[in-house]
Amino acid sequence: MRFSRSNPVTDEQAPRRRWHPSWLLDWYAACVVWLRWVIVAFWVAAAGASMIYLPAIGQGGSDLGQLISIDNPAVRSEIRSFEKFGFPLLSRVAVVQRDPGGLSAATQAKAIARARAVTEGTYADAKPIIAAVPVTNTLGLVPGSKENSTTIITLLFTAPDVTFADQLEAAKQFAAAHYDADDHVAGVTGSVPARVEQGNLVLSTLPWLELATVAAVFLIVAIAFRSIVAPLLALAVAGVAILLTLHVGGALALRMGVPVPQETQPLLVALLLGVVTDYVVFYLSAVRTQLGEGAGRLEAARRATARFTPIIVTAGATAAAGTGALIVAKSPAFKAFGPGMALAVLIGMLVAVTLVPALLAILGPAALRSPLRRKTVLGRPVEPVLDEAPSGRWSRLLTRRWFGAPVLLVCTGVLIIAALPLQHITLGVSFVEALPASHPARQAAAQAEKGFAEGILSPTELLVQGSGVASREAELTRLQQALARVPGVSAVIGPGDAAIPENLNLFRSRDGSAARYLLIMSDEPLGHTAVQTLSRLDAALPGLVKDAGLTGVETSFGGDTAVAKVIIDQTTQDLGRIAIAALLANLLFLMLFLRAVIAPVLLLGCSVLAIGATLGLTTWLFQDVLGGDGLTFYVPFAVAVLLLALGSDYNIFGIGPAWKEARERPLREALALTLPESARAIRTAAFTLAISFGLLVLVPLRPFQELAFALSVGILIDAFIVRSLLAPALLTVVGSASEWPGRKLFGRVPKSRVEQFEPS
Repeated sequence: MRFSRSNPVTDEQAPRRRWHPSWLLDWYAACVVWLRWVIVAFWVAAAGASMIYLPAIGQGGSDLGQLISIDNPAVRSEIRSFEKFGFPLLSRVAVVQRDPGGLSAATQAKAIARARAVTEGTYADAKPIIAAVPVTNTLGLVPGSKENSTTIITLLFTAPDVTFADQLEAAKQFAAAHYDADDHVAGVTGSVPARVEQGNLVLSTLPWLELATVAAVFLIVAIAFRSIVAPLLALAVAGVAILLTLHVGGALALRMGVPVPQETQPLLVALLLGVVTDYVVFYLSAVRTQLGEGAGRLEAARRATARFTPIIVTAGATAAAGTGALIVAKSPAFKAFGPGMALAVLIGMLVAVTLVPALLAILGPAALRSPLRRKTVLGRPVEPVLDEAPSGRWSRLLTRRWFGAPVLLVCTGVLIIAALPLQHITLGVSFVEALPASHPARQAAAQAEKGFAEGILSPTELLVQGSGVASREAELTRLQQALARVPGVSAVIGPGDAAIPENLNLFRSRDGSAARYLLIMSDEPLGHTAVQTLSRLDAALPGLVKDAGLTGVETSFGGDTAVAKVIIDQTTQDLGRIAIAALLANLLFLMLFLRAVIAPVLLLGCSVLAIGATLGLTTWLFQDVLGGDGLTFYVPFAVAVLLLALGSDYNIFGIGPAWKEARERPLREALALTLPESARAIRTAAFTLAISFGLLVLVPLRPFQELAFALSVGILIDAFIVRSLLAPALLTVVGSASEWPGRKLFGRVPKSRVEQFEPS
């Protein structure tokens, strides 16, 4: 049994109705084709001007401090501590010395003298370092130390206005100038060096990432279209979009005072290369079809522009709105991330809907020419017969209810099973642990942890404020003992330690109104376990303070673990706002495009299933298999928003043509007719996008490895399971009810044609 695209009213009008959706689109397409040379010149000039006159994204630094609000309670606690004591208790930069066989007494004495000289200003070349404090694991000065006399950590302090990069450079220069081979220096480490080194790794890897992504896109598009010119066209358009995004985004970030770290560049590049290539693939597919049906160069470009521009504009606007929904978050990290992604998609869409048609109008058949391509007989358009190709037969089978229903159940079951690990997903903030195992900063941290405890480099500060609290020695000692008994706390240093000289005033303020403790966690201090330990401690602290006999006091936590706890709490609280905003944005655009409610809700439900399966698989791999202490806090949310937005893109590309055909024929026939072409284009586009995101694994940092896996797997699940199987099967089962509340979406079809489509 065969059927074609013949119009149920008049076959002669079908091509005209198909390729001329409205006079406005005809006018737009004609203008783009007519102004093709002007459009190309404009975008080339715009890209060049942006490079000359506009700053790039990342100008102004990449310090984490830029993405942490001053209202962060942990930051405020550290500021109050500094005001009370005149100097900070916490340092995020340290020089580590270690000898497993034991450091000599002379080496330890030298470390103490060196630190005193720095604090007294003896070393003029040490600036901007203003103080140094040596911490040794000798004689149990730090409770909970794993070894004795093997390790010294010299904590370095600078003024608060010194940038992270300058702090690291000063520490490296200090270590090179004032330590020798006998000092057994393991390296410079801490959360600040780790943060700076992460940025350096990203920027040093970026050229290789771009090269690999460009090569992959070229290869995929060249194979898909059997042409060398087609991938060059795609890369040229993506290159213009990338340049404009990086520089326009940089200018807007500086003007609006919204910091966008340089580390976002790999994700922006991967997103733009993938998304713009998606748009190019759909235009190329349409032009190839038109050329094959006998249209001339300009006419083919005009028809392709008229047909796919509204789809691409809707898809781009949907993706931009979905990623831009992150602006509703309270977390500064998400507020910086969301607009950048939305801007990238919008610029990519604007470039694609103008520059691609213009180039195709100029190149015509040359864009698809290849010695490997079979010659196409040009002439009167030939209506495709679906039964002649396996994809056509499969689409007809999938759009029969008796077959679509089992496919729907199987796909839904598989996605739900894949999503099950999501039940125990945990979040963390990784700095040192995110670095490659071979990196010097991570190796130095490992040496420090061997001599002390896991959280030695990022201890937590507990500040206790109250009138005369510093003189209440017995109560402070009882509180210190209670803190040390909390599971997950390896050691507590504070006013109750007789080994700490009183004249240093490390833990008791001179005015007697404040006392502070240093808590060392048993686990990686920015991982999920340590954050959970601090959460339990925060909840139990009022009872511990009361039991110790301290009344009329205020308490607060500072330090990296406390900062991480606030970030994760903010992220979790943002979940509802982000989810509602992203879902509503995507649902609204789908409803406007399809002029229905049921179908958009069903399609969005499919996307949510795919996202759940993706995050479940990511949790299973990185937590259960690789043993990570939680996913990086922003990864699940960034992945979910991007996949939701890109899934709506594929909804529009995949269902849009069928929805249009369904105005003139039964929905199941429209799906069977359009699925082979749209699914093929979606799979090519999705494979390209998955490779673009998957190559983020070249950045040797754990967050990028998590992003690479989640985004690439999520895109493939969406294209090969959801759009190719689940969504068509679901719409087949629901049928014309998916048009609700519209009544005129699907045209009335003669009974004879319905019977022709029904299985015999």
